[in-house]
Amino acid sequence: MPNHPDRYRFATRLNSFRDHSVERGASAPDLLRAVACVPGLTAVELNYPQHFQGTTEAALSEALAETGLVLTALSLRFEGPDFADGAFTSPRAETRASALRLAQDAVDVAARLGVPHVDLWMAYDGFDYPFQVDYDRLWSDEVDGFRRVAAHNPSIRISVEYKPLDPRRTALIRGIGEALLAVHDVGLTNFGVQIDLCHSLMAGEQPAFAASLALREGRLFGVHLNDGYGQADDGLLVGSVHPWQTLELLATLRRYDYRGTIYFDTFPVREDPAAESASNVARVRTLEAILDRLDEDRLAELQRRHDALGVQAMLDEVTFGWDGR
Repeated sequence: MPNHPDRYRFATRLNSFRDHSVERGASAPDLLRAVACVPGLTAVELNYPQHFQGTTEAALSEALAETGLVLTALSLRFEGPDFADGAFTSPRAETRASALRLAQDAVDVAARLGVPHVDLWMAYDGFDYPFQVDYDRLWSDEVDGFRRVAAHNPSIRISVEYKPLDPRRTALIRGIGEALLAVHDVGLTNFGVQIDLCHSLMAGEQPAFAASLALREGRLFGVHLNDGYGQADDGLLVGSVHPWQTLELLATLRRYDYRGTIYFDTFPVREDPAAESASNVARVRTLEAILDRLDEDRLAELQRRHDALGVQAMLDEVTFGWDGR
């Protein structure tokens, strides 16, 4: 256990436990009980409608009360062939209407269960070929969908989770720039951004810079931590490939006093999901301990001078105990 309380609630991906650690076909309440056995995990985020199928809201509420896990977000998933060519941006009016109903249903469920946040990943809103779509119409339809979902219940925060590609070759909300432009165009205070570290790397971003742009606007509503090589959504162990970028992202969250949930959106294919989740918790705590040793005034002065070597020496000192001066 850490020497001081965690700054964040930690949540993990329920489907990893479904695939590996419990009986095939286990219900969402069973998965919640498995997740609750991992020390350090205190929250959960459920996919809607996926994790609500084959169970009831009452059963989920009972499992949450039994385990002590806090449900901090619903993540909307547009699944099935009807949405293959778009949800809010589908060329068919009836599909756009269906997507909006599904998103508003998620908001209603969140309100009933006391969940403060609904995250939208617009997986199929985008295009694959030049000249395939009218970009102005796509953007207008997307923003209109976002606005209608956010306006449905202003007490629930709505975020867009950006990703540059996959499953579409080009997503409409590719990076932090498009996400914040959508925030501007929607124009409602309960609409913001969720950052996923792998997605940010795929978009060629520095995740800390992307987070700072959202934080300075007060619009960072959620954080997914994971890691990867930058070409795909690898979902690897936190800090395993990009430890410095992960540390810088955590430093940025600390600087703005972000206190939300950190969700481990990792994909343990060959690893035990409980052990992998515990490792993710331990890694964040280790990185947070490094930040505790960081002299913020000294760092600020080095950054003011753009002193790359000085910053590296400082990081070496607090991380490895090296004195490179």
